[in-house]
Amino acid sequence: MNWIEALILGVIQGLTEFLPVSSSGHLVIGSTLFGLNGDENLAFAIVVHAATVLSTIVVLWSEISTLFKGLFRFKWNEETSSVAKILLSMIPVAIIGVCFKEDVEKLFGSGLLPVGCMLILTALLLAFSYYAKPRQKETLSFKDSFIIGIAQACAVLPGLSRSGSTIATGILLGNQKEQVAKFSFLMVIIPILGEAFLDLIKGDFSAEASGLSAVTLLAGFLAAFATGAIACKWMINLVKKGKLIYFAYYCLIAGLCTVVYSFIH
Repeated sequence: MNWIEALILGVIQGLTEFLPVSSSGHLVIGSTLFGLNGDENLAFAIVVHAATVLSTIVVLWSEISTLFKGLFRFKWNEETSSVAKILLSMIPVAIIGVCFKEDVEKLFGSGLLPVGCMLILTALLLAFSYYAKPRQKETLSFKDSFIIGIAQACAVLPGLSRSGSTIATGILLGNQKEQVAKFSFLMVIIPILGEAFLDLIKGDFSAEASGLSAVTLLAGFLAAFATGAIACKWMINLVKKGKLIYFAYYCLIAGLCTVVYSFIH
């Protein structure tokens, strides 16, 4: 992978991380078209995912700082409750990360057919959440937080959108759209930064381990960070306006094209 390819893939990651179209699936598609191998895909994916998480922190800094201020009052309040819900939602993906990390890594080199199928599943999930009319709730409960966390854990599959799965699940459970969108973006911060930190300690980002130069990784990181900040703001507004159905159409078309491409190549 050269720095130009990294720049393009970083832009793809930044735009698709927050839009419900599966950033991991698009990275696999882009990497396949560029002829990149699985080890490069994995190392690069971790770097650009960390970049988009940092962009989340920048965009949602007001909400994050409010949570910290309430948490360090050391009493049970709305902010403490919100932090507890976020931590609860991370349990399923933590289990996947600890117990099935190697299996998940293998999925990133398993070809385009699974990606296409998961994009189609994402389309169905988004469409279902758009047309369903559940009873609206005032606040997101601990039970709903855990269920949304399960949806996030399932979205480790390339092609199954993390934001699409978590936001659609939250909406189907009857939660407010904007509240679910912000919760979806906040709940991924610790898992991805934690994974990136552990891989950094183990040396998985070294040139020998990843096969990528520092310039290549930096180009992808900066591209993903900049476009991620733009996409995060855009996505929150789109969810409020209920425009997810358009992404369902896109995922369906992209999924079908990917499946067809996997059969003819």
